[in-house]
Amino acid sequence: MDLSLLRTFVTVHRAGSFTRAAALLGLSQPAVTSQIRTLERQLGRPLFLRQARGVTPTTVGDELAHRAAPHLDALMEITEVGLHGLGTRTLHLAGPPELVSLRALPALTPLVAEGLTLRTSLFAASEDSLDGLAAGRHDLVLSTARPRGGLLTATPLCDEEHVLVAAPRWAARLAPDVLLSKGSVVLEQLPVIEVHESLPFVARYWSAVFESKPAASATVVVPDLRAALESAAAGAGLAVLPRYLCEDALESGRLVTLLEPPIPPLRTYFLVVRAGALTLTHIARAHETLLRAAAGW
Repeated sequence: MDLSLLRTFVTVHRAGSFTRAAALLGLSQPAVTSQIRTLERQLGRPLFLRQARGVTPTTVGDELAHRAAPHLDALMEITEVGLHGLGTRTLHLAGPPELVSLRALPALTPLVAEGLTLRTSLFAASEDSLDGLAAGRHDLVLSTARPRGGLLTATPLCDEEHVLVAAPRWAARLAPDVLLSKGSVVLEQLPVIEVHESLPFVARYWSAVFESKPAASATVVVPDLRAALESAAAGAGLAVLPRYLCEDALESGRLVTLLEPPIPPLRTYFLVVRAGALTLTHIARAHETLLRAAAGW
């Protein structure tokens, strides 16, 4: 049996779609369809049920994937990594610019010293990075969205606490007891700094703390949380930021926390890979390194 047919079959099984498998393999969709049909003829059994959106494996297909995938992954490991360990393997990492810059890259630096090459792609939206991962453009993705299906595998990485901050001159105008009782109404009188017109951070904070939607629109929109931090510290208005990002500014007094809710809003990050990718040494080591480092984030 041709191993390339098995590789195509396993990719389709994991992707759940001829189209997505073709993108991962660098083949045309007709070529993938032809290879699956050839394999089905050789086995004398159907491997997939064709549906309007994607394909579903038959019981025979599931059994073949379960038996063949580990061996194909091992062969890919031998082929791609060889006998040189980490060597000069390149890791393609994607995620939000702030977390990649301030957390992930410093954590992966020891692997760079051992010969790992890093290439990064920065996306504000998790959907963009996950689409790239599914298409084979990335190896590891830091995502706030947990993907479904068998193509991608997600592991919880860390929780990110969000805090409501502003420059001291704004905080001096607000009474803490008033914020606790009428916080959303009072705060909506202040200028808002956000990364998007839809107010993703402010809306999430309002929902968790005030159980309401913000009525205000953004005064400053800048698609980078680090720029939002500097704008808030300069006095442009209030912002909702990850605590790790603004810790130094809070300690120095450039920013102050406007409210300390009993249960702070949290957002979970996931470390996402393609199914089977952890058989590759450089991806597995980076995955383990990030999980270990995140325990202290």
